[in-house]
Amino acid sequence: MSSALWVSKTGLAAQDKAMATIANNLANVNTTGFKSDRAVFEDLFYAIELQPGAQADQVNTVPSGIQLGSGVRIAGTQKVFTEGNVQTTGQPMDLAIIGSGFFQVEAPSGEVLYTESGQLQLNAEGVMVNAQGLPLVPAIEVPAGASRFTVGSDGVVTAVLPGDTNPVELGQITLVNFVNPAGLEALGGNLYKQTVASGEPVEGVAGEEGLGTIKQGVLEGSNVQVVEAMVSMIAIQRAYEANAKVLDASSSMQQFLNQNV
Repeated sequence: MSSALWVSKTGLAAQDKAMATIANNLANVNTTGFKSDRAVFEDLFYAIELQPGAQADQVNTVPSGIQLGSGVRIAGTQKVFTEGNVQTTGQPMDLAIIGSGFFQVEAPSGEVLYTESGQLQLNAEGVMVNAQGLPLVPAIEVPAGASRFTVGSDGVVTAVLPGDTNPVELGQITLVNFVNPAGLEALGGNLYKQTVASGEPVEGVAGEEGLGTIKQGVLEGSNVQVVEAMVSMIAIQRAYEANAKVLDASSSMQQFLNQNV
């Protein structure tokens, strides 16, 4: 069996996965806080038929040898943490992080998860939660009847309580950052989980120690660039076609041998 058949098969499989990555990016072009993925390729092992630098004769050495690659694979997908476009909503509980950082929310298991989506609201107890109903960490409770709800750029939350005229501080929204955000595990639902690759979360006040500031009344949109994704899609499609042609050519060569030798 020709090795070219198996090499082109790896190319087809890798391009198919890369296309799935692009498809997921485009599907989430309107998802709040979504960060696009980028497929990372790597070549597979090589069969060394002639070692580079081997002695060709008593005087000369082989300059490059014969190294036959066995194909390609997707080595990983990498989250691209560039900022998405900011969309003004005017809703007081819509928050965006201008710069780096993540909000913290608490899962039902008690585990702290991370998100860049600041589409928040109140639950029945008056606690600020995300779209899945997971409360912010640290928790912020807004009493019934509170007005003039305000979140400062440093995350300080204030509101005017019933019977009062001056704003009262209700708490402070803190942000976290990671040494390697690309190492976070994406859980879906705009949520990420800490891993060994991401490192430990470093919590701090918004606007300090490299963390972004918080802006109220806006949301950070997806960072997917549609034109860039379309160009990548065309490049992947052409690569897939080229690999399919290699598959066809290799099959034709074997057919020729079977019929004429």
